[in-house]
Amino acid sequence: MVYLTLSKPIQTEIRAFIRLTVPLAAAQVAQAATGFVDTVMMGWLGQETLAAGGLAAATFSTLLVSGVGIVTGISPLIAESHGAGNFHRIRQLTCQGFWLVVLVSLPVMVLLAQMGSVLTLLGQKPEIAVIAKPYLDVMIWAYLPALTFTLLKSVVSSLSHPQPIMGIVVTGTCFNAIGNYVLGFGKLGFPTLGLTGLALSTMVTHWGMAIALLLYMLWHRKLKDYRLFAELRQFHPKILRELMAIGLPIGVAFTLEVGLFTTTTYLMGVLGTEVLAAHQIVFQTIVVVFMVPLGLSFANTIRVGQWIGQGDREAAKRAAYVGMVLGGLFMTLMAIALSLSPKLIIGLYLNVNDPRNAAVVSLAASMLIVAAFAQILDGVQTSAAGALRGLKDTRVPMLLSFIAFWGVGLASGYLIGFRLGLGGVGLWLGQSLGIAAAAGVFIRRFRYLIRPVKP
Repeated sequence: MVYLTLSKPIQTEIRAFIRLTVPLAAAQVAQAATGFVDTVMMGWLGQETLAAGGLAAATFSTLLVSGVGIVTGISPLIAESHGAGNFHRIRQLTCQGFWLVVLVSLPVMVLLAQMGSVLTLLGQKPEIAVIAKPYLDVMIWAYLPALTFTLLKSVVSSLSHPQPIMGIVVTGTCFNAIGNYVLGFGKLGFPTLGLTGLALSTMVTHWGMAIALLLYMLWHRKLKDYRLFAELRQFHPKILRELMAIGLPIGVAFTLEVGLFTTTTYLMGVLGTEVLAAHQIVFQTIVVVFMVPLGLSFANTIRVGQWIGQGDREAAKRAAYVGMVLGGLFMTLMAIALSLSPKLIIGLYLNVNDPRNAAVVSLAASMLIVAAFAQILDGVQTSAAGALRGLKDTRVPMLLSFIAFWGVGLASGYLIGFRLGLGGVGLWLGQSLGIAAAAGVFIRRFRYLIRPVKP
């Protein structure tokens, strides 16, 4: 086996990486499955509901990813402090992280309250915006707990305690699926609430997961030693500015990437309801698959940060490349699997044998093939971005993200999709070019930063 021919340090790093990645990736997959389950059940409610609900879910996800990026800035700082054995610093960072969550959540919740009108201004059909608004009105109250869970997850994983995350998220996902069915379709004596019911179930799930992880952190014997919440009432502007200095560029970078997909979703809506519905099927499928390399990316941030905290740059370099290779390999397997069975995937959302769905099925199948192979490079680029975060390098990657995802991805997608007439498939091709560009520049940036320091 190839694994047996690798050097001892690389084998050790792979094992450590897998131990950290499995619970993180499983938690990310389960968390994404919440949106996946929502979208599947939206499809059961009809094509128009799938288009409108998918648009609303994508809008919420974009705003959430922006906040997640900002809060995730705590990971490299805690990982570095953990590597250096600085308990007091870990405690301060955790407590100021709560203040950061509140400061980020409040303006986003106000924006979500206005999104019904904003969707119309962005060129969406009025009937689609009307259907989407009740979903977003409920999801306003899911934002704060979702961001709180992200903070707590970043803390425990950076302290090498990721195990409870998977169990909490898997349980939450199962609860969400049951709640969706009961509230969305009016089972067990509840009224049929449609999209609003799906949103209510998802909102309660986010609150449950945040509270469960908080209780675990208060109960766990080893985590008690850190006294993580002892300074919660203290406000430290200097530490908060430090968190913002690292987290804000990460948030912008995350927004630029997911914003490319969200903007593409809006452009799909311009092309028609059938194109938008097909895109939602492909997008939600890819989101679930992408969660594994995203978990790898978080693990990369932590492993690189911990090695930097111990002053071992060579080990940090080794950890980063292990993460990039594992991300690329996993997504290669997924690309092959998705390309071999597109109709099986689409059949989870719509009845592929129903003639009324024929156009959507055909469009989704073509888009899925393009999206599947783009994910190979996506696995590499997101792991490389995680390694850069471990080096606390966030501002330059933010600029590189803008160039890659918007300068290359969106521009070429618009050109291929609208000017060359390839429609939704062309928009996905453009996104793929943006991902390829990001992979190239992130790897080059990491190689530059990790080069030996001249005496």
